[in-house]
Amino acid sequence: MSFQPASKSARGPRERRVPRPFDNVRLNELALSYLARFATSAAKLEAYLRRKLRERGWEGEGEPPVAAVVERCVAAGYVDDAAYARSKAGSLRRRGYGERRVDQSLSAAGIAADLREDVRGSAQEARQAAVALARKRRLGPYGAPPADRQAREKQIAVLLRAGHRLDIARQVVEAGTIAGLEAWAEEED
Repeated sequence: MSFQPASKSARGPRERRVPRPFDNVRLNELALSYLARFATSAAKLEAYLRRKLRERGWEGEGEPPVAAVVERCVAAGYVDDAAYARSKAGSLRRRGYGERRVDQSLSAAGIAADLREDVRGSAQEARQAAVALARKRRLGPYGAPPADRQAREKQIAVLLRAGHRLDIARQVVEAGTIAGLEAWAEEED
C-alpha cells in the first residue's frame, strides 16, 4: 500500500494572507527597515512610504504622518541628502557616466539643485569618467580602430548617451594611444 498525497484541489485553494494596514508604529518600523537596507534620499524615502501606504492602507487616526517620519529620520541623521548625492555621483562617475547623466540621476532621486551643483565634478573627473566608460565598452584606443566615419559616430553616440560632452566624446574616440588618452584624462584643470 503506497501513500498518495491529497491533490491540491482536495486541500482547497491556499488562502492568501492579507497584510495588515499600517499604523504609526508599523510606519516607523517600515522606514527604519528600509533605511537599514538602502542608502537613500529624503524624497525617495517619502515616495517609498507613500507607495507602501497605497498598497496596504492606513488604519491610524487622520492622515498618515509620512512627512513627519521622514523629518525624524533626517533629524536623526539616518537620511543625509548631501552624503547620498556625493556617494551616488562618485559611483556613477566611476562607472563611466558623464555629468548630464549624474545630474539626471540625482534629480530623479529628489536631490535639490544646490546640492547637485555642489557635487558637480571637475573637468578632470569628467575626462576620467569618459575614459572609464571607453575602457569598459572598448571604445577609442581600447578597441579595434573604427574603420569608417559611421563606426566613430556610433562610438561617440555611446559616450553622448552616457552623459558626456561632445568635445570629450570626440577626444576619447579619436585618441591615438591608450597612454595618450590616459595622460589627457589626468591633466589638471
